Amino acid sequence: MKLIRFGVAGNEKPGIQLANGSRIDVSAFGEDFDENFFGTEGTERLATWLKTNEANCPTVSEDVRLGSPFCRPSKLVCVGLNYAKHAAEAGMAVPKEPVLFFKSTTAICGPNDDVIIPKNSEKTDWEVELAIVIGKKASYVEEADAFNHIAGYVLHNDVSERAFQIEKEGQWCKGKGCDTFAPVGPFIVTKDEIKNPNNLELWLDVNGERLQHSSTSDFIFNVQEVVSYISQYMTLLPGDVISTGTPFGVGLGFNPPKYLKPGDVMELGIEGLGTSKQIAKAYTEN
Repeated sequence: MKLIRFGVAGNEKPGIQLANGSRIDVSAFGEDFDENFFGTEGTERLATWLKTNEANCPTVSEDVRLGSPFCRPSKLVCVGLNYAKHAAEAGMAVPKEPVLFFKSTTAICGPNDDVIIPKNSEKTDWEVELAIVIGKKASYVEEADAFNHIAGYVLHNDVSERAFQIEKEGQWCKGKGCDTFAPVGPFIVTKDEIKNPNNLELWLDVNGERLQHSSTSDFIFNVQEVVSYISQYMTLLPGDVISTGTPFGVGLGFNPPKYLKPGDVMELGIEGLGTSKQIAKAYTEN
């Protein structure tokens, strides 16, 4: 099942993308894709409901904006430096255990929304990533049980401001949490449709030039390892999101580095998880 949310920003409705690519409105199901939905076997209940109600669901035009496919989660946890070649291009050692940081939930936006280059930014960068959506509360989870706590997977662009992230004092969150810095979607794919999340092709183009192209088979810490590891330090709630890191090919890694300029177009995708497209726009005062 592919879960979407659509409509005006801040007023999205829940929907489904069908196998033929068409989209339907499932508002009549009566639930949004939030913590309660994921924590109460929502995908299974929705699948059952669709058996008798799908024919009555309104269609959603392809022209309608897609929002984030989940409501604002309690947290968006990210794994840094989770591909060896990316660690090398960033000039950092390959970590011995997962490097964790948070992105602000206010950074979350739709898959095709504009990315706003922040005020005073000169080093805004791109990062295609596989993200995990938690489906069952996870605390002190063993690796062998990790998949039982996953609802599905989603495409994420972990947009980053490198000067804010690296050159300023303190943690990375200053360069990770700016508004629009977490475009997600187009949809959440439930885990039953992804046979092996640890072997998915992923890629990202800027202005038509392929800059990132790799596979999650190059993870340093795979999906079950990061779910288990993070759950040792915090409780993961249903609907929470874990972004698993980016492969080599980010702007920081080029010599000289390449960073986003107003008008640049990012297009990215992951095998089985669809594609997204964002245009970089300059920050303007409201």
